[in-house]
This record gives sequence, structure tokens and C-alpha cells, in this order.
Amino acid sequence: MQKVIGVRFRKAGRIYYYRCGQVELQKGDSVVIDTQRGLECVEVVISPREIASDKIKFDFIRRKANSFDMARIAENHAKEKDAFEICKQKIIEHDLPMNLIGVEYAFDLSKIVFSFTANGRVDFRDLVRDLAAVFRTRIELHQVGVRDEAKLIG
Repeated sequence: MQKVIGVRFRKAGRIYYYRCGQVELQKGDSVVIDTQRGLECVEVVISPREIASDKIKFDFIRRKANSFDMARIAENHAKEKDAFEICKQKIIEHDLPMNLIGVEYAFDLSKIVFSFTANGRVDFRDLVRDLAAVFRTRIELHQVGVRDEAKLIG
């Protein structure tokens, strides 16, 4: 028997399952987990439940989020707003045909992901260099389609 929870990284995103062990959690709590992208702080959307199958291997959560983690999330959201404005200005400076729709800081501040839409392919190498010089961290730009844009905006 395994005790698992369901978490979601984004509002309209897919649900992922993690083992919670003996940690007492409920729907709406925040937990810190390890992902391929590093540490992430996510919300529990499915309360803990027992799964009978031991054939399926779920990763463990790292811990329940504490006040320091929640403060870091608030700081990251504030930084995301500033990063959005800076990137928008850099796009105008480089005269690129793209529309910035979102910015997301990694929980551990190891990288920033900028999401944008464009009608075709965009050469944004100079933009990435400028953004890396400003933020001094790893920069990723993701071009998303109109359906993904609708999901991100809501």
C-alpha cells in the first residue's frame, strides 16, 4: 500500500502523483518536491489516498512547505512581474515580432522561463543574451500556441 497525493504545477495543468509517506497533508496544502527542473513548490489538489499497487513507483515529496517557502513564492511572483516588464522592453528594443504572455521563475531561482506567441519562427538569440546579462541566471524562451496561451491566461 502506498499513500499518494495529487499535485498540479499550473492552474489548468496535468495532475502528477507523489508519495507523501507519513506527512499529514490535505487538499490545498503546499509541498516541496524534486522535479527534473529542480525543486518546485506546488499545491495539493487531490487529498492523500491509499493505492494498493506496489508495481507503480511514485517519487516522494521532499517536505510540506513552510513559511520560508511561501515567502520565497511571494518573492518569485513579485520578481516575475518585474521580469515581464524588462523582457517586454527588450523585445521592443530588438524589434522582434513576438508577444510575451508569461514569466515563470523556478522555485530555487535557477532559471527563468519566458512564454511567448508569434506567427512564425523568431530568432531570439540576442534577446536571450541580453536577458541573461540582466538577470544573471539561465534563461529559457518557450513559444506556445494559441490553445496554450488561452490556458496560461485563463
